[in-house]
Amino acid sequence: MKFAGWIQGVVVACLVLLGKPAASAEATRQDTGAPQEKVLRYAFPIAETGFDPVQLSDLYSITLTANMFESLYEYDYLARPFKLRPLLATAMPEVSNNYRTWTVRLRQGVLFADDPVFAGKKRELTAQDVAYTYKRHYDPRNKSQNLYLLENDQLLGLSELKAAAEKPGAKFDYDHPVEGVRALDRYTVQFNLAAPSPRFLYRLASAGTFGVVAREVVEHYGDRIMEHPVGTGPFVLDQWKRSSKITFARNKNFRVEPYQAEPPADDPRSQAIYQAMQGKTLPMVDRVEISIIEEPQPRWLSFLGNEFDLMERLPNAFSYQAIPNNRLAPNLVKRGISMDRAHTVSVAFTYFGMENPVVGGYTPEKVALRRAIALAYNSDEEVRLARKNQAVLAQGPLAPAAYGYEPQFKSEMSDFNRARAMALLDMYGYVDKNGDGWRDLPDGRPLVLEYATSPDAASRELNELWKKNMDAIGIRIEFKIAKWPEHLKASRTGKLMMWGLGWSATDPDGETFLQMANGPAKGGANHSRFDLPAFNRLFDAQKALPDGPERLALMQQAAKLMIAYMPYKINAHPVATDLMQPWLLGYRRHSTSRGTWKYVDIDLSKLPQQ
Repeated sequence: MKFAGWIQGVVVACLVLLGKPAASAEATRQDTGAPQEKVLRYAFPIAETGFDPVQLSDLYSITLTANMFESLYEYDYLARPFKLRPLLATAMPEVSNNYRTWTVRLRQGVLFADDPVFAGKKRELTAQDVAYTYKRHYDPRNKSQNLYLLENDQLLGLSELKAAAEKPGAKFDYDHPVEGVRALDRYTVQFNLAAPSPRFLYRLASAGTFGVVAREVVEHYGDRIMEHPVGTGPFVLDQWKRSSKITFARNKNFRVEPYQAEPPADDPRSQAIYQAMQGKTLPMVDRVEISIIEEPQPRWLSFLGNEFDLMERLPNAFSYQAIPNNRLAPNLVKRGISMDRAHTVSVAFTYFGMENPVVGGYTPEKVALRRAIALAYNSDEEVRLARKNQAVLAQGPLAPAAYGYEPQFKSEMSDFNRARAMALLDMYGYVDKNGDGWRDLPDGRPLVLEYATSPDAASRELNELWKKNMDAIGIRIEFKIAKWPEHLKASRTGKLMMWGLGWSATDPDGETFLQMANGPAKGGANHSRFDLPAFNRLFDAQKALPDGPERLALMQQAAKLMIAYMPYKINAHPVATDLMQPWLLGYRRHSTSRGTWKYVDIDLSKLPQQ
């Protein structure tokens, strides 16, 4: 948001808090005489990295692409537990008994958004587009951040094609036929896997990362493809001011799509949404405006000042003010604001770079150092103070609402034991050798932790907790401050010693979180670059099994190895609270689906007036 817009939000918020009427941006628009558009407005705390699905891994960019591109399947917006249904497909896939062959039949008449590349003609999506989209993840030039998902499923022939393209002077041969993904005819695509993959369906249901693209668009824009998204989804990119504001318009080529959902019978809120929305055509809003506001205070004040329709992920700093005792504050209830609160399928953690000479490695003294640091950090304090009780303490990598999570499981991951931490450090030679008051490495060199962090208020609060806890055991810690996208680039290449961030699932299976320690996923989901053969074997074994007791046992064994070797100090599982203005209709948080803009509506009659 522009600075002037933020000032306006502050002024309006102050008027609201004083009980005075507030004019909104929508009310101002009514004076122009032009037809009033339905506009969904909210803010991201982190800037986008671009709009090419194959190159993305961050939550916010994926949210944008998930609303412009489409996948073969999607999550039912209201169904709980989560349920998949056809989107670009006509029906659920035809799957062989060994889970190795998946055949999908496509809807006919699905059109890409208009683009000059198409020379004024309407461009229909075909099976060749689907095959090309999945092949792009294997092209070394694209540096796919989600290739590990497909490599785990072992699409036949694609890894060999990738290896050939990695040779000097070679290019990826998109026209070379492979068994892994192929178009059987114009509207039928088939995937063939080298090993059983009972949950391959999840790879077909993530529009943010596997959204279907047109080859001629990609080839025309080349290195600028991150700036030119062209999909079949309900919205298209309209205006873009990098790291500031992004505007999307309704895709004029989007087909007639009725609102459909299967809300749980015991969920009155979802039932009410379904009754109100049933029969409407998607999308219901004309435009979506996303502002980038990194600091929580201006985001909050802008929402209070009616600048935003949605306060997605209420900042923890304002939880006591907005939701005391996790109930909506009376002053917000009076204004007609409502809330939606749910466990996220995510983890908040700090990772240790396993290839870093200070904190990495698998020898006993290196494992002891990481475990001592983890024991000395008070995760409970993070949940209570920094996160304002908007999270639950983590016992391991598997998140609530994910398959494999055990609510009764207790582990060392959540322990805060300063005495035990210091005993471990003493035992393995991490003592003060030069008398300066700080612990040194066993060989006498200084022991200094370098923690990557961002310049926002929430990060500063977490930094203070880390410094306080490390000071208490005599370990010096320094903070490397940079914007989130800069750290992400460094992390992908293993250049960070420690970094605190979160990992959100794009599907409800616990394998998503075990991927964080899977050796072949280094540079992708595996930020720590942990690579333990025993863990990798367990990971491979569980992924080949259908859901059931045998698989659950293997998942728990893998999780316990992550706890024992401590490549990640997993602190918490965040709880998300979203606040909605009274004119925002139909909103319901979905923990794994990102393409949700099409399901909400704006009641123009309820917008504030001057």
